[in-house]
Amino acid sequence: MRTILTITFAIFDIAFIIIFTFLSNLVAPVPFKGIVEVPKGSATKIITHFSTAYTNFTPLDPHILDRLGKVQSGYLDIGSEDLTKIDFLYKLTTAKPAIMDITLIPGETTIVFLKELAKNKNLDFIKLESEYNATAPFYEGFLIPETYHMAKGLDEKGIIKNLVEKSNQIHKSLSKKLSDDNKTKWLEIITKASVIQKEAADADEMRVVSSVIDNRIKKGMKLQMDGTLNYGEFSHQKVTPERIRNDTSEFNTYIHDGLPKSPVCTVSVDAIKAAINPADTEYLYFMRDKKTGKHVFTKTLKEHNEQVRIQRKLSN
Repeated sequence: MRTILTITFAIFDIAFIIIFTFLSNLVAPVPFKGIVEVPKGSATKIITHFSTAYTNFTPLDPHILDRLGKVQSGYLDIGSEDLTKIDFLYKLTTAKPAIMDITLIPGETTIVFLKELAKNKNLDFIKLESEYNATAPFYEGFLIPETYHMAKGLDEKGIIKNLVEKSNQIHKSLSKKLSDDNKTKWLEIITKASVIQKEAADADEMRVVSSVIDNRIKKGMKLQMDGTLNYGEFSHQKVTPERIRNDTSEFNTYIHDGLPKSPVCTVSVDAIKAAINPADTEYLYFMRDKKTGKHVFTKTLKEHNEQVRIQRKLSN
């Protein structure tokens, strides 16, 4: 009987030590906080990934993780508080994806935006542009300028998918609401909006600039707008007399009639609305006022030349 009791107590002692060690291990602090990257794969693969920074994981931990729930791969925000191991394992199953913001400014060109995106997010520009070409219905002017929120850690395909899907939703909504949803006509509207975007000093001027475009086209006048030459890689380059003389692309409205055949840049919703609903004016010219940064609109060449003279005088 005494021997049985001795063995029983020994078993309890061993069990207590095992349980105590197990529980102590679960409440031990871990070095993880903030945003962590979780690989795709099994619980074992996930634990192995984190073992490079914390060596006290055990063979039981993947089983515990499986019991706690499903883990999303990618970047997760597990918070800024210090965590125990069990807290950390639980956070992996409940934490929300870490979010990154990608901002597209109205008037920027697609190629410049994609190159900046590749540079800032450490991505491959060729992959980005390839994915974009494969999914966007047209290259320039399709992406809608705004701040896009998406999960951090997406690759080139995932980022482009988010950008294209969101932009496509906005295009469909606007085209149905503001026009007859004709794809050819819609591209013409976006093209006009892109010229407005490049030329208008602010949203308040857009409908007036839109009217100038219409008025000049109706009279058979070339648009002769510098902003159309800020296409593609030339987005931020100053338009010089030499560029005007030598650029033979479709975007040179000094030598080609009417609007360009395709958009010049990305366009805001305000520019799209202005393209569809221009102001009712007789203006044919506009000149930027160096004092205000806004434009002075005029009806005749004589009035326009007088404004040119005034602005040149301000420059001297």
